[in-house]
Amino acid sequence: MKAKGFLHRYFVNNSEKRLHKWLHYFDIYEKHLDRFINESPTVLEIGVHGGGSLDMWKAYFGPGAKIIGIDINPECKKHESDGVEIFIGSQDDNKLLDSVKEKYPQIDIVIDDGSHIMCHMEKTFNELYHFLDSNGVYIVEDTHTCYWEEYQGGLGKNSSFIEVAKRLVDHLNAVHTREQIPISSFTKETFSICFYDSIVVFEKSPQANRKAPKTGRMIGQHLDDNAYD
Repeated sequence: MKAKGFLHRYFVNNSEKRLHKWLHYFDIYEKHLDRFINESPTVLEIGVHGGGSLDMWKAYFGPGAKIIGIDINPECKKHESDGVEIFIGSQDDNKLLDSVKEKYPQIDIVIDDGSHIMCHMEKTFNELYHFLDSNGVYIVEDTHTCYWEEYQGGLGKNSSFIEVAKRLVDHLNAVHTREQIPISSFTKETFSICFYDSIVVFEKSPQANRKAPKTGRMIGQHLDDNAYD
């Protein structure tokens, strides 16, 4: 296990390929991703840019990790290396995403640092979230663009990805809505939705058997025979 703060130290000491991140992102990454270190995860990052983040993930996750990048700029192909593959095209191109899924049938982590345009973010999420491994993590970065009109965003705008994610909170809790919201595959496969400054993180884990059992006993009473009533 790498010491806490590895990613921040990597960033500030980076003298190689260009790497551009908000500093508070690194604690968020480590909170949600440290369980994948040395577990040979397959990581898909949308938005290659200068290539620095691909190298950072390779160093962070350790030997055996497969790092995949998607970028619309053909020049990003030069950032391929051992364990790193780049696909060229738009994140809203279903054929491109299908080709990634065909070659990599298990993806553990998705990091959307692509166009940050609302329709792209939502379409990519809809295409990849259910495909993601059942214990995977889906990170959407730079969601401050959800408040900017030039990215199709706006405060409270229905199509903003922040608003999309807010609505998904109700689907996460569909079990408790007394059938007002149907229990969906999203309900069954999602463990948590975490909102941070400029980041939304979805963590998956099978949730088909949510229960609230009782244990112990009230003073002077016997433990119920049926702990699941």
